[in-house]
Amino acid sequence: MKKHPYLTDDHEIFRKSLKKFLEKEAVPHYEKWEEERMIPRSLWRKMGEQGFLCPDLDEEYGGSGVDWGFSVVINEELERVGSGLVGMGLHNDIVVPYINSFGSKEQKQRWLPRCVTGELITAIAMTEPGTGSDLANIKTTAKLDGDHYILNGQKTFITNGIQSDLILVACKTNPNAAPKHKGVSLLLVERDTHGFSRGRKLNKVGLHSQDTAELIFEDCRVPKENLLGEEGKGFLYMMDKLQQERLVVAIAAQIAAEVMLQGTIDYVKSREAFGKPVSQFQNTQFKIAEMATEVEMGRAFLDQLIAEHMDGQNVVTKVSMAKWRLTDTAKKIAGECLQLHGGYGYMEEYEIARRFRDIQVSSIYAGTNEIMKTIIAKNLGL
Repeated sequence: MKKHPYLTDDHEIFRKSLKKFLEKEAVPHYEKWEEERMIPRSLWRKMGEQGFLCPDLDEEYGGSGVDWGFSVVINEELERVGSGLVGMGLHNDIVVPYINSFGSKEQKQRWLPRCVTGELITAIAMTEPGTGSDLANIKTTAKLDGDHYILNGQKTFITNGIQSDLILVACKTNPNAAPKHKGVSLLLVERDTHGFSRGRKLNKVGLHSQDTAELIFEDCRVPKENLLGEEGKGFLYMMDKLQQERLVVAIAAQIAAEVMLQGTIDYVKSREAFGKPVSQFQNTQFKIAEMATEVEMGRAFLDQLIAEHMDGQNVVTKVSMAKWRLTDTAKKIAGECLQLHGGYGYMEEYEIARRFRDIQVSSIYAGTNEIMKTIIAKNLGL
């Protein structure tokens, strides 16, 4: 495997260890988890025991204090097993960083060590039934009443929604704020909080083993010490963290494309039609050549982007470019690869069928690709 420019020998040693762990603990069971529509909590605990959750957290909170390159390795290897493991990437690199960056000392000590062990599974609740990417117009409200916020509203499409123990909820603490985004705050809601309930586990086209759910808050009493950071700054916090969230999606899309391409190359070499391997037909060769070029160019851009992100640079525009382009490319590659499998590509026992289903949502979550293009255009001065 080619070494990425931002990874050292230590990262690759870590990769070998993780790969060995996943080949034993995840790969043999993954199809069963897809059928059961759930990743077992036992895998989370085992991941935590081996140091594969939140490795970049300080040792003070149970992490290893390493750079984000280790998280890149984790995201890549989880995606190689299957896209249904996306909830772990969300926990490691999307939700936990909010607490680490904006949480108080007490909040960090209270929650982060258990996030590292896998005892606590996290989720982030932004999207609402009537509000997708328009975060400034969310309807969920939280009114301060003594020592508690009274939280009311509904969220949907929440990754880790069924199993989560700690949910970061975007809400309006000042519905009359102008501009609207200044009324948004973030509250941390724990599993057994009075007034919090889970709706149905959503029946998705793909990502079957990843639990996605509706969350309901009815006069939910959240202690005011569970406010993350300052009131009214939630929107700014989300904008700050969406760069990394979208980069995680881009990484997963790139790996999915690489896996689908290699699997298809192997297949067309072994499958015969009209007396010769499918790989010997010019159409097959041209299709493979086109996809290989797209994958190689995507990898080059992504590697540069990850290095810049790890260096602390503001790469919002480039991340938006990578998120839309790499997810769109992966979707296109999924269709081409399924076609090259012929009828077998439509059979569930072939991995390409699952990959085809799973990749579709990548252009929708973490901000739709249309929103990505809007961000790019705005940042280009248009």
